[in-house]
Amino acid sequence: MGFADLLEQVGSTGRFQVAHVTLLMLPILMMASHNLLQNFVAAMPPHHCSAHRNLSLSPLSPLDIRLITIPLDADGRPESCRRYAAPQWHLLPRNGTSGPPEEWGEDPGEGSEAAQQGCTDGWAYNSTEGTTTIISEWDLVCDRRPLKRMGQTIYMGGVLVGALVFGSLSDRYGRRLLLIFSYLLISVAGTCTAFSTSFSLYCLFRFLCGMAVSGMVLNSSSLILEWIPTHVRTVVGTGTGYFYTLGQLFLAGVAYLIRDWRSLMLAVSLPYFVAFLYSWWFIESSRWLILTKQPEQAVKNLKTVARFNGRYEEGEKINAEVLQEAMKKEMSFSDSTYTSLDLFRTRTMRDITMFLSAVWFSVSFAYYGLSMDLQKFGVNIYLMQVIFGAVDIPAKLIINVTMSLYGRRRSQSGGLILAGVIVLANQLVSNDKQIVRTCLVVLGKGCLAASFNCCYLYSGELYPTVLRQSGMGWVSMMARLGSMVAPMVLIVGDYVEWLPGVIFGVVPILSGLAAIFLPETVGSPLPDTMQDVEER
Repeated sequence: MGFADLLEQVGSTGRFQVAHVTLLMLPILMMASHNLLQNFVAAMPPHHCSAHRNLSLSPLSPLDIRLITIPLDADGRPESCRRYAAPQWHLLPRNGTSGPPEEWGEDPGEGSEAAQQGCTDGWAYNSTEGTTTIISEWDLVCDRRPLKRMGQTIYMGGVLVGALVFGSLSDRYGRRLLLIFSYLLISVAGTCTAFSTSFSLYCLFRFLCGMAVSGMVLNSSSLILEWIPTHVRTVVGTGTGYFYTLGQLFLAGVAYLIRDWRSLMLAVSLPYFVAFLYSWWFIESSRWLILTKQPEQAVKNLKTVARFNGRYEEGEKINAEVLQEAMKKEMSFSDSTYTSLDLFRTRTMRDITMFLSAVWFSVSFAYYGLSMDLQKFGVNIYLMQVIFGAVDIPAKLIINVTMSLYGRRRSQSGGLILAGVIVLANQLVSNDKQIVRTCLVVLGKGCLAASFNCCYLYSGELYPTVLRQSGMGWVSMMARLGSMVAPMVLIVGDYVEWLPGVIFGVVPILSGLAAIFLPETVGSPLPDTMQDVEER
């Protein structure tokens, strides 16, 4: 008899599990809004240099002022980062329009190559429908354009640090307490982000948001996984993934309705105050309580679950003696203190951690590499966000079926390899076939989303309870490392256009091959100790 039998005794798929899982999934709906928010709050509006200050009193129309101030690029569009050093009056139509005022002297551009300069007087933005972004607010254009990527990298850096911090702390202090704190942190930090007065403060608060998101994901996943039986893990894991998918569609709708970036930031952060309030109802994992020598509280929690599920008599039969007898083997290993170093202590744990690290890094690296620059597809970014979110629905349904029929290992490996092949194939399609290229990218993103869905479930099944949070924290850290590197690779595309696509295709293929060496877990009991992992 083990914990699975105790869980079955108090009701493994009863009302408690339904309510518990649902309430844990609801905040995940908003998680996509924070991860992908950069597409909207940092959207690059059309812009060009502001006109010379002396032209502010000119009777000319804005169109004529732009004509004599801003040169055109090779495609006949106004330059974004250059202007004429002096107004080119000769470019005005000769239909009665007056020439330059006397204080300008002779037109310096006529009959010669006009000198150009940078945007010394700032920029003018063509923001339609009242749209405001951090780009237009803090002039993150031209020489400052890399700061846009830095903002997302800093956010993902927060997620990385959060994986390290919350992963180890929750193994020591419990899943529930750290989850409650994560909800509070993301709501407060998100609200502060909306009122940032500088780009530096914006980055600081986004870093804290990233930490909180990481803590929420890690502890939600463990609380879900440790209160449900083996036979429903695949379905529940896929359901959790669908909530993230719905969150992507939700983000597109909210961003379309709210065009001011500060208001949008508040809209995706304030709901976490509600999650913070109801999260006090959550019940700590009895698995974790048992293995941290808190049997009395573990018994109390099991009885609470039994009452919630209508199993009053079965719950009353559980006491400390029954618990110790059922978990004798697991508790014999609980005397040891575990740290992240135990992830590498034995050969089996070391192999699992290294191969999972490659998988998580590549999935996140390619996923955010494709998802974080919707403007490059030449399609309305709100529509593109909907398409990118909608493709996850069939992708995750397919991975759900394959995980049950063919196992986690084949599903994980196959999804990554297929995604890489599709992204590489996209590089062979000419740029003028934009629809074909977009369709291939969407398919590749769908495969990566399915792989992400498999990652969370598969990793939770591979790591034992005594190290589950540390393990999930480690691989989550590797994922965030991948998402931090992705914006830097996109910057390379400004110099070598085809290189990011090749990198985003090759990396998933290599990690898909690495996933072949992981053990299969389908239908296996959830391991509680390192010994369970070794025996498996």
